[in-house]
Amino acid sequence: MLAEYFNYRKHKTNFKTEVRGGTATFLTMAYILALNPMILSAGGFDKGSVFLATIIATAIACGIMAFWARTWPVALSSGMGLNGFIGFVVCGAMGYSPAEALGAVFVAGILFVVASITPLRAWIINSIPKSLKLGIGAGIGMFLAVIGFNILGLTVPSNDPTIFKLGSLNNLFVLFGLAALVTMICLDKLNIRGSIIISMVFWTIASWIFIPSELQNANFSAYSGIFSFNLPELKHFMVFDLSKALSAGMLTVVFTLFFVDIFDSMGTLVSVANVAGKVDNKGNVKDIDRALLADSVATVAGAMVGTSTVTSYVESGAGVKEGGRTGMVPLVVGILFVFCIFLSPLFLAIPKQVDGAALIFVAILFIKNIVDIDWKDLAESAPAVICMLAMPLTYSISNGIALAFVAYALIKICTGKISGVSPAIWVVAILSALNLAIYS
Repeated sequence: MLAEYFNYRKHKTNFKTEVRGGTATFLTMAYILALNPMILSAGGFDKGSVFLATIIATAIACGIMAFWARTWPVALSSGMGLNGFIGFVVCGAMGYSPAEALGAVFVAGILFVVASITPLRAWIINSIPKSLKLGIGAGIGMFLAVIGFNILGLTVPSNDPTIFKLGSLNNLFVLFGLAALVTMICLDKLNIRGSIIISMVFWTIASWIFIPSELQNANFSAYSGIFSFNLPELKHFMVFDLSKALSAGMLTVVFTLFFVDIFDSMGTLVSVANVAGKVDNKGNVKDIDRALLADSVATVAGAMVGTSTVTSYVESGAGVKEGGRTGMVPLVVGILFVFCIFLSPLFLAIPKQVDGAALIFVAILFIKNIVDIDWKDLAESAPAVICMLAMPLTYSISNGIALAFVAYALIKICTGKISGVSPAIWVVAILSALNLAIYS
């Protein structure tokens, strides 16, 4: 039945290969079960609720991708970067409640659905210069790195002229976090699948064994078991406030969620398509409309169950490299996430320093794409650099995007290159300038 539905023969695969591909993808992205609750809890979300919501959202999203866009071996879950934007900026710095933030995620998801079924999606995606897309991705990486360094304890706020200073290396948790980061890098270098989750689990168990219990209790990471059949309460299920999401003050948040989600999804799908052989001789990606629609609907579903923006995972490339070629891959990933539903004591007791190490490692993966920026053309590279520096320094993804588009537009005007600029650039630049003028 599955062989016929996913058409294994046409895609030159089989059940065993698809399961292996799904398992490889799961191992590379399971870290989200530890990071998402930790990140969103900084904004007032309940950790247990986010843990369960992440599993449910992942299972729903992977099911949609498997059965609607069944030729795509791509898994989905709560996206890194935007969860930090929600937890640390929208709910943290800006002071919105989790319900209001989820309302913004819901509205952005609806906009993504509309864009996915109309020509708007292609118009937006094709209008944004490659360097700006890469700069936005790298900026999100640097934003995550700043958060990761602070969570790890490697840097702490400074009262001196510097923004941060070196944290205490006498702290056992900091040392264990650094060991976890080094382990992730070494495992990845050795091409071992699941380097992040393997390192996190190993150093969490090591901390339970070697760090005194009183320090564990003070760090909120004491051992309380690995399995629990008492499921956390879904406190954020269908609890979102649309009144603020539709207000002028929330416009920049909704725009950022929509903008980053659509480009992140498109970039991931194109990357996986290249590896999976889904790009034809003319450079067109087969069935990408179905994959994007599945991605956008998954974001709406995620907001409804109580988690941040759900998006396609570039880690799906691990499953493709193992031979996965169909929607059976995300189906396997979704099932494996459901099997983790009773592992909340393990994932929720991971020391925040180990979480911080994982965040830094993910940030490195975001930042490495700057090599593809057109560094020979300063008019293209300068706005990208402004974007990637502004995000961590202003502690805002939306500010970084706004400054980048304004800079890009001004540079084109001053250098007389207006004719080659897409109307979409001018629209976004004007909206960005108004947003900066009003809310800065």
